[in-house]
Amino acid sequence: MSLSPAERYARSRQQRRQPRLAEFAAGLKFDLDAFQSASCASLDEGRSVLVAAPTGAGKTVVAEFAVFLAMQEPGAKVFYTTPIKALSNQKYQEFADVWGAESVGLLTGDTNINSGARIVVMTTEVLRNMLYADSPLLDRLAYVVMDEVHYLADRFRGAVWEEVIIHLPEQVRLVSLSATVSNAEEFGDWLQAVRGDTDVIVSEERPVPLEQHVLVKAKLLDLFDSSGQAATNRVNPELKQLARVGGRSISSRSSRGRRGGDRGRFHQGGQAQGRLDRPEVVALLQGKNLLPAIVFIFSRAGCDQAVRQVLRSGIRLTESNERTEIRAIVDERARMLRDEDLAVLGYWEWREGLERGVAAHHAGMLPAFKEIVEELFQLKLLKVVFATETLALGVNMPARSVVLEKLEKFNGEARVPITPGEYTQLTGRAGRRGIDVEGHSVIQWVDGLDPESVAALASRRSYPLNSSFRPTYNMAVNLIDQFGRDRTRQILELSFAQFQADRAVVDLARTLRKQEESMAGYEQAMTCHLGDFAEYAALRRSISAIERQSSKGNATHAQRERMQRELAGARKAMRAHPCHGCAEREQHARWAERWWRLKQEHDQLSRQIHTRTGQVAKRFDRVGEVLETLGYLERDAKGSLVSTSAGRILKRIYGERDLLVAECLRRGLWNGLDTAGIAAMAAALVYEPRRDDRGIDYRLPRGGFREAFDRTLDTWSVLDDLERDHRLPGSDQPSPALSSAMHAWARGAGLGSVLDDTDLAAGDFVRLTKQVVDLLDQISIVADAELGATARAAIDDVRRGVVAYGTVA
Repeated sequence: MSLSPAERYARSRQQRRQPRLAEFAAGLKFDLDAFQSASCASLDEGRSVLVAAPTGAGKTVVAEFAVFLAMQEPGAKVFYTTPIKALSNQKYQEFADVWGAESVGLLTGDTNINSGARIVVMTTEVLRNMLYADSPLLDRLAYVVMDEVHYLADRFRGAVWEEVIIHLPEQVRLVSLSATVSNAEEFGDWLQAVRGDTDVIVSEERPVPLEQHVLVKAKLLDLFDSSGQAATNRVNPELKQLARVGGRSISSRSSRGRRGGDRGRFHQGGQAQGRLDRPEVVALLQGKNLLPAIVFIFSRAGCDQAVRQVLRSGIRLTESNERTEIRAIVDERARMLRDEDLAVLGYWEWREGLERGVAAHHAGMLPAFKEIVEELFQLKLLKVVFATETLALGVNMPARSVVLEKLEKFNGEARVPITPGEYTQLTGRAGRRGIDVEGHSVIQWVDGLDPESVAALASRRSYPLNSSFRPTYNMAVNLIDQFGRDRTRQILELSFAQFQADRAVVDLARTLRKQEESMAGYEQAMTCHLGDFAEYAALRRSISAIERQSSKGNATHAQRERMQRELAGARKAMRAHPCHGCAEREQHARWAERWWRLKQEHDQLSRQIHTRTGQVAKRFDRVGEVLETLGYLERDAKGSLVSTSAGRILKRIYGERDLLVAECLRRGLWNGLDTAGIAAMAAALVYEPRRDDRGIDYRLPRGGFREAFDRTLDTWSVLDDLERDHRLPGSDQPSPALSSAMHAWARGAGLGSVLDDTDLAAGDFVRLTKQVVDLLDQISIVADAELGATARAAIDDVRRGVVAYGTVA
């Protein structure tokens, strides 16, 4: 790329001013984009940065520069945090390739590799726990990268991001990498408030332009008008016409016409309308040179079914040499697994699909299998991957094209449209930087598709980032132990949740003032020289209310008589009121009605403001009251809240059921359980039951588990009542749905029998087991000697076979 003299002069000036950035940029295979250069310059000048840019834009270059800076400073460390273990594994491999394995560590809860390294990749929860424990590993920490920081909106885990941001030592520079969110400046203002010097760099530009299409039958139509007016994001007129005729061109109408019963309706069912089946879609993409592709199907079963359909069709997307390379890689990665486990996992059928260039990718798969799919796709050996939306989160798998079969998904309760943010994340996979000149998104036509709505979805490239922060029991004990109650309340007021609430209060207060001005005008307009018209209007409203109530017709005789007496009394009072005789009575009444309606809105808004002000600290106070009632916190001689010995146990327990676990340990409810029993108990505590799991009587493990679980349920019930008494939401009842399976696994049962017993996918079972290992590890640290030893032994019993296997972790 040739530069103008002015550009060459500007670059030389920057190189002289920022030699470290110049050295870093010289080692890259591409020139830095403007947003990358600005972000790196901010870091080089000692400031934190928030970088918001589309998926695939190259945000990680900024993180790599932070690593580069740390490695230039003697002994300095950098932590790279991610929301998911798969992404942590990927980053660990990348940094190990660049800086050497001896300089890079990995911490993901159940994996500990080289934790004292200068570059450590970890999940965000691990860093949160290190901060609360004041870990010595924090010494000389210079930079923290928070990848996918928009994950703090996640209602289950998002609070962890805020905890880390608030509690990081002041001198640590923060590199926050986010998808393009519409309120990046607001988030940046909060970071500035809690972290100090923070620059916000926002880029809306995709490095690889995105061409957007709609697949109607076998025809690929542009979503936007390509006749020279595409810059205005005008919807393709042909799509509008198709929408008007029900997704059919004129030639697609039934040849039977009206006599054959068509009557202008479109056919039901995908194939009847001419909608391509999945093998035909793959063949079309191959014919148009749009592979490799990711086809998003918002269902695990749908992904697996799609692979089977493509394989049954006989499609083969790979060459002979590619198939040989795929087989070698897959066999090498899977050599540690037992043959009987491979059979249960359908290994050979899965490998056949890989050899033909087709695979699924979803959370139900064995983590190791997902990692193999990711590796083969990055090596350009896989051509089509059918994936759920979990693939859109961070994992580096760019494709030439992305296909969306539908624009709605099941959210656990109902089918809902995908959001603009989800659409941006999904289609962000289209277009490989340095390989493709453009990426392609393809939406398959379905009945009722509205091209205008699709265009609006595609045009809104960002979404708001909203806090999900809430104080937990573990958080409260940790903060009070470190800072005391008053300082903790001040810290919680620094949360992004409170920051957003306070900003909202400013807007609400502005609305409140406008309402008050309008109410004053209405009050003046309804003023009556004969008396208090507001009082008179209240009498009229009470008469109307009684009349409405009596007209419902379901009152008893006594109730009707009472209402008639009230009605007669109100009418008499109204007629006796001075304003009843006013010549302008009805005109005043219209203004009085407006005043009353606005006053109702005003009162509701006032209540809203009252609940938002200090809401995070108010919840913290309620959490503290529960902990004080139970004896995890107590008052010292000065009247200050401090943690007790029980509180110091709770400090080391993290998770949704932190208080329940601490209370059971404190009461000794699990003493005497064997290794399989404590593993089964941990499964009951970490498993989140599905809706169809509730109300079922489960087969419980034999031995001491049943009695221990009954005592655990009793304790949960007491805690739930106590929480609700303190205006806290309480928690769901622990579910033993998978306890028998975990009990059997800990006693050495085979993978096949365990999966048959649970109806779980292999990936779900492995994920559950790793959560069990994480909880057992916490128990082993804080429990008394005997139970702690049992928990440690249980970890060894359950961490075996497919659970222990992984390409990294």
